[in-house]
Amino acid sequence: MVAGRMLAAVLILCTAGAALAEGVAPGQTAPSQPQRVVSVNLCTDQLAMLIAAPGQLRSVSWLAADPAVSVMAGQAQDWPQNDGSAEQVFLMQPDLVLAGTYSTGPAVQMLRRLGIRVETLPPASSIADIRQAITRMGRLLGQPERAARLLAAFDADLAAIRPLAPRLAASYAANGFSDGPDSLAGDAMRHAGLRLIAEATGGATPLETLVMAAPEVLVTGSRYAPPSRAEAVLDHPAFRAIEAARYSVPDRDWMCGLPAIADTIAQLAR
Repeated sequence: MVAGRMLAAVLILCTAGAALAEGVAPGQTAPSQPQRVVSVNLCTDQLAMLIAAPGQLRSVSWLAADPAVSVMAGQAQDWPQNDGSAEQVFLMQPDLVLAGTYSTGPAVQMLRRLGIRVETLPPASSIADIRQAITRMGRLLGQPERAARLLAAFDADLAAIRPLAPRLAASYAANGFSDGPDSLAGDAMRHAGLRLIAEATGGATPLETLVMAAPEVLVTGSRYAPPSRAEAVLDHPAFRAIEAARYSVPDRDWMCGLPAIADTIAQLAR
């Protein structure tokens, strides 16, 4: 029965594509302001929610409503949620699908073969990447003015942050992972006036190295149940004994490149 339903779905996709898909065919120009936008990626979900005009965004991924990973979980309840599958997205008849560069690959390929316009956005690795993503999302949605207002507010929030004197800092997570300068978390920490130990140690920092470095600031993230052996380092007496200002930043706060990261930077700058 399952195989039969899957076959039926494939047949529907293959035979109905020409009649229902509103994508961009070769030689055609994409509509300047798409009206049926579907997002299948956590990060494009939230950015589209911030920029899309009322009624323009028709669906976001189910992850957008998960408070463990989304800073806009409450707002996401206002939109129908999708599972990112080609079958479900196709039946929504979108004229634009927003996806991440490294997610839902087979679904994206299928939707494109069916003539549906799919645009992918890379993950943000810096504050500069966030600014570029806001501008590009505004262009994709045909909402450059809304994007410009969001960008101006973001820049104003960043400009209002007054970091203390530079302090030596490290984020520390499972398996001794520490964010480096080429990551969004690392760049956010640098904008908060923090100097990263990981600039010298790389991504993995042994506990002994961390202790000897004597950081002034330690940043930890979300802890998940059930606890894992990889996180045991965070409970080690030597880690607990480090005399440093400690901040806990939920993973969702810098999982995606969003203007809300300005609040996290302000917190770390204090």
